[in-house]
Amino acid sequence: MKKHTTSEAILLLQDGTVFTGKSLGRIGTTGGELCFNTGMTGYQEIFTDPSYYGQLVVTTFSHIGNYGVQPDEVESDKVQINGLVCKEFSHFFSRKQAEGSLQDYFEKAGIVGICEIDTRALVRHIRDKGAMNGIISSETADVTVLKQRLAEVPSMAGLELSSHVSTQQIYHMKPEEVKYKVAVLDLGVKRNSLNNLVARGCEVKVFPYDTPFEEMEKWNPDGYFISNGPGDPAATTVAINSVKQILDKSRPMFGICMGHQMLAQANGISTYKMHNGHRGLNHPVKNLITGLSEITSQNHGFVVDSEQLKNHPDVEVTHINLNDNTVEGIRMKSKPAFSVQYHPESSPGPHDSVYLFDDFIALLEQNK
Repeated sequence: MKKHTTSEAILLLQDGTVFTGKSLGRIGTTGGELCFNTGMTGYQEIFTDPSYYGQLVVTTFSHIGNYGVQPDEVESDKVQINGLVCKEFSHFFSRKQAEGSLQDYFEKAGIVGICEIDTRALVRHIRDKGAMNGIISSETADVTVLKQRLAEVPSMAGLELSSHVSTQQIYHMKPEEVKYKVAVLDLGVKRNSLNNLVARGCEVKVFPYDTPFEEMEKWNPDGYFISNGPGDPAATTVAINSVKQILDKSRPMFGICMGHQMLAQANGISTYKMHNGHRGLNHPVKNLITGLSEITSQNHGFVVDSEQLKNHPDVEVTHINLNDNTVEGIRMKSKPAFSVQYHPESSPGPHDSVYLFDDFIALLEQNK
């Protein structure tokens, strides 16, 4: 492994707070919304998750990079985060199966980051003050210059980002034996979601985020999968309209994360930006249908309005977050459609929620 040199780096928050540390990845400057992830493993899956597009990820686990990277552990075809903030960044890796270091991986992807800062203090700060934008630089320490550049970073509220991460071309994935055809509306889909569908006998056809419903219907799918994705769900209006049309035709539908929010919006239920989102591999959720609890993988900064749900005649809550009682799952009473706010495909884990893919298969079978 080649020896890497580091330089001084600075992290400036929107409220003027400054942290100084060492550079990681490429030398440069980058900005975005700061968010923290509480997972203890799976950093490559986090960095390649399209739902993190436009964000600076703060990892609460102290050591990042120590097991390197390998191609099998990506959720998309590129690094999606805008930057990384961590405590200890390892330029060397010890895993036999790894194909390279995280440092080289970031350099090739053009990712700027900062390490050797007190991430515990940073997380406590943004936990109390709320999600805010920040800027990382390893090329200038001039706070005045960085404040000017930070002012140009857009707020996540009102931002449509699925168009930046969705596929540009329709593509297929197919099992050896096809039992069902599932149209996937790609708002920023993770590869492991598609893998879970294919493993259950689904031929999937993945469509760009703005594909008209009529175009998807020409394929005559047995059901629809609405994927996760970044940005403000209320701004993703083209997908909301598609979901409305899917519901009008009573097609089986399963939504994850952004797809969950699309189902709510299509039923006139609002979403709002959280003080701090849920991001990590250890969020407890209760299934109100079975009474069982599950540990879940989550990544979202917006949530469905629970008060509006209470008064909706055709949508019911199926899952709640046991930390803050926010809505984690809904289903329709009159249509074959359901969704969850979290990630049942969860790679590298936990796998408590993978049953939801089986529930979708059962829904496809019932409505075939």
